[in-house]
Amino acid sequence: MKNTMFLFIAGLCLSGCVATRKFRASQEALAQMRADSASQAAHIAELQATTDRQHQQISDLTNKVTELSNQAGQLSSDVANKNSQLGRSRAQLAEQQAKLEHLQQLMDQQHRATQAILKRMSDALTGFSPSELTVTMKNGKVYVSMQESLLFPSGSAVVNPQGKLALGKLAAALNKDTSIRVDIEGHTDTVPIRTRFIDNWDLSTARSNAIVRILTKTYAVDPIRVISSGHAFYDPVADNGTAEGRALNRRTEVILTPNLDEIYRLLENGSGTSSGGDSGGGQPGGGTQ
Repeated sequence: MKNTMFLFIAGLCLSGCVATRKFRASQEALAQMRADSASQAAHIAELQATTDRQHQQISDLTNKVTELSNQAGQLSSDVANKNSQLGRSRAQLAEQQAKLEHLQQLMDQQHRATQAILKRMSDALTGFSPSELTVTMKNGKVYVSMQESLLFPSGSAVVNPQGKLALGKLAAALNKDTSIRVDIEGHTDTVPIRTRFIDNWDLSTARSNAIVRILTKTYAVDPIRVISSGHAFYDPVADNGTAEGRALNRRTEVILTPNLDEIYRLLENGSGTSSGGDSGGGQPGGGTQ
């Protein structure tokens, strides 16, 4: 009987020990599972944070790509604009170069025309001494300077026979080239006038007008080509303090200019090519000043 009871109690103890061990094992397993779960949760949280960072980096990179694409587009547009501006600048430079070349051609042409006028007038006015008249080229124009001794008596505006002969030869040369502009300038010395003229202005203008009338009325030079002016003693070529200087200043100058209409059009219009005007157009009107 005692043995049976011992066995029963021993069995109960043994059974309790097994249950306790199982409980403890279960507790430990549960604690491990909880620890593992917490570790997994922490790992998941870490992975989520990494994923979030990567998503942010992707978003940042996407924005950067978009920004760079926009910059590339703007840069491409800027390059296109620069290329367009460069093309326009090159075209303008080429146009200006063509204009300068054409202008140089016109200036060379004008110089040749002036030289031709110089030769024509020098050939036409042979037979007169340098003390009577000179033919020179200055500032792109031809100057036929006739002294008072060739044209007028002292203090007079009536052209003498020798002067009419010289003007006839001059007119014959002028009528061969109707594109030449003719400016007649009367000049005096500083000695006051004591004749019927009011002053030296009056005398210089009367003399230039007398030349114009002979050229146009006697020798048929077209009046529209001619301009008359008087300068009195305000444009001397020599010293009025000497008799020789005063004699040189008492002169009438016939200033001959080739047609410059094409050059004027080029300068005014800014064109690189000629419009092809004729050689006789755009002549100045006549008159007295």
